[in-house]
Amino acid sequence: MPHDSSPPATSTLSPPVVLLFAIACGLAVGNVYYAQPLLDAMAQAFELSPATVGIVITLTQVGYGLGLLLLVPLGDLCNRRRLIVSQTLLSVLALLTVALAPSSAWLLLGMACIGLLAVVTQVLVAYAANLAPVTQRGRVVGMVTSGIVVGILLARTVAGTMADLAGWRSVYLLSAGLTLLVALALWHVLPAVEPPPTVQRYGQLLGSLRQLFKEEKVLRDRAVLAMLIFAAGTVLWTPMVLPLSAPPLSLSHTEIGLFGLAGAAGALGAARAGHLADRGLAQWTSGLALALMLVSWLPIAFTQSSLWALLLGVITFDLGLQAVHVTSQSLIYSVRPEAQSRLAAGYMLFYSVGSASGSIAATATYAWAGWTGVCLLGAAINGVALLYWLWSLNPGLHPATASGASSARP
Repeated sequence: MPHDSSPPATSTLSPPVVLLFAIACGLAVGNVYYAQPLLDAMAQAFELSPATVGIVITLTQVGYGLGLLLLVPLGDLCNRRRLIVSQTLLSVLALLTVALAPSSAWLLLGMACIGLLAVVTQVLVAYAANLAPVTQRGRVVGMVTSGIVVGILLARTVAGTMADLAGWRSVYLLSAGLTLLVALALWHVLPAVEPPPTVQRYGQLLGSLRQLFKEEKVLRDRAVLAMLIFAAGTVLWTPMVLPLSAPPLSLSHTEIGLFGLAGAAGALGAARAGHLADRGLAQWTSGLALALMLVSWLPIAFTQSSLWALLLGVITFDLGLQAVHVTSQSLIYSVRPEAQSRLAAGYMLFYSVGSASGSIAATATYAWAGWTGVCLLGAAINGVALLYWLWSLNPGLHPATASGASSARP
C-alpha cells in the first residue's frame, strides 16, 4: 500500500524541525559550491594549471548527477532516517578527505564524493513533503527550498572569507564539523519508524522511474519546465562575469559576486509560492512566475549601460525561477506519496540536463553574439517555457493519465 502522506505525529514538523531541514539542505548544497572561489588556491596547493583545476567543478557535478540517479531513489526503498543520516555522515568523511588531501588525486576523489552525497538535499525535500500535512505541503517545501537558495548564495561568500582568514582547507574543516552536528540533530528528530516500501529491489526501483514518467503527466510537464527554466538560469549566470569584468564596467570579482546576493529574492519567492500552492493556485503562480522570468530579460539586456537595470532583472528572474521550482515540487510530491524520492530524482535529472545545456549554450552564444545574443537566447528559452505551460493546461491536446492530471490543481 502507498505511504500515508500525513505526518506520523503532529509534532514531527514543528517550525524548529522545518528549520533544521532547511539548514541541512543549505549546508549540503553549499558543499558543492565552496570550490568555485577557491580554484586558484587549490591550483597553487597542488601545482595544477588553471585549465586543469576546472576538473574539480566538473567532477563535483558528475558526482551530483550520479547521485540523483543512483542514491535519491533509495528514499523509496530504505528507511529514510537512516539513509539521510548515513549520507550526511559520509559527507563528513568526504569533506575531511578534501580538507586533508595530500595530493590532487585525493582532492578530486573527495570532490566527486561531495557531489555524489550532496543529493541528500533532494531526499530531505521529498521527506519533508511526505511528513507535512497536505494543507501545508507547499509551505514546507517552500521553506526547505529557501534553505537551499540561501546555502548556494552564502557558500561562495563563506568560502572566500574563510580562505582569507585561515586558508582554503579551513572551509572544508568547518563544513565537516557543522555537517556532523546536523547529522546528530537529524538522527534525534526524524521519525524512527516508517511504513514499509512498496518496491523491494533496487533494480526494480530504478526501472520504475520510466514508468512514473509514463503514468504521471504532472511529472512530465514539470520536468520539462525544470529543464527549461534552469537552462535559462545558467544562460544568465554563466557568462555574466564577462560583460561585468570588461570595460566600461570593469568590476572586480568581489563586486561581481555581490550580484549573486540579489538572488536572495529567490528565497522569498520560494516561500511565498509554497503558500500559494497550498491555496490551490500552483498552476497560475507558475504562469505568472514564467511571465516574470521572460520580462526580466529586458532590463538584463541593458547590463552594460546600467547596473541598476541588471539588479532589477536578476531579482525578478530569481523570484520567478524559485516560484516555478517550488510549485513544481509541490505538485509532483502530491501524486505518489510512496514514490516521492523517485519523483524528486526524475524531476532533478531534467534540472541537471537543463543546467548543463544552458551553460554550454551561453558561453558559445556570448563568443558569437555577445551579451545581446545571450539575452535573446535566455528570453527565447523562457518564451518556450511559458508556451509549454499554456499548452500543458489544455487536457484536450494530450489526455492526462492516472493521478497526474488530478493532482495538478489550477
